[in-house]
Amino acid sequence: MSGHSKWATIKRKKGALDAKRGALFTKIIKEITIAARMGGEDPNANPRLRTAVAKAKANNMPNDNIDRAIKKGAGTLDGVIYEEIRYEGYGPGGVAIMVDCLTDNRNRTTPEVRTTFSKHGGNLGEAGCVAYMFSRKGNIIIEPGQTNEDEVMELLLDYDVDDITTDDGIIEIVCSADSFNEINDLLTGKGFKLSTSEITMIPQTTVPLDEKKAAQCMRLVELLEDLDDAQNVYSNYDISDEIMMKISEGQ
Repeated sequence: MSGHSKWATIKRKKGALDAKRGALFTKIIKEITIAARMGGEDPNANPRLRTAVAKAKANNMPNDNIDRAIKKGAGTLDGVIYEEIRYEGYGPGGVAIMVDCLTDNRNRTTPEVRTTFSKHGGNLGEAGCVAYMFSRKGNIIIEPGQTNEDEVMELLLDYDVDDITTDDGIIEIVCSADSFNEINDLLTGKGFKLSTSEITMIPQTTVPLDEKKAAQCMRLVELLEDLDDAQNVYSNYDISDEIMMKISEGQ
């Protein structure tokens, strides 16, 4: 490979990473803005804002960007007004999919979501058609090498914890949404580094997929996540390690 071609490849990869980082920043800024609008600009008194700010800092967002988003949401700066919309539908194999969006123009967002579903083996459904299949939970993952499952269980005995599991030293905690902030503050106060700390939607049941349907469903979810207005995409597909390996090898 010539030096020129190598440099072009590096630039292309860097450009893709920068674009992905920029898209992530945009999504986080939207979340901070609407959190501040709904609950006020003080993170200590606004759990949703505190979570959004923590995510921003974990992704190395400049403080100026964070402060500006908070002020915009609180109304001390002029800016775009966002609304929250949840889209629900089905993917290949009957998989349930929910897409949470923040948008300043639902007439743009709705057709984009519907088209993405329909072009990739899914269909957009009515509000409430799959939401009942998910539960709102806190999800926290402690980076490996800091503690063990027994210590975490003892630490969280008095909290509303659904499950604590360990895989290759990574400890995952699933808890009630109401206890999420207390547990998160406790763990960070103890100095633990967290790779994930969020309130999410966890499926109550899952749908196993064969290789073809799994590849289609993963592609649909990926494209929904890439939509500018999409904040989070939830699904209940179940893909075995064997099928996941086959899909990875085929890419």
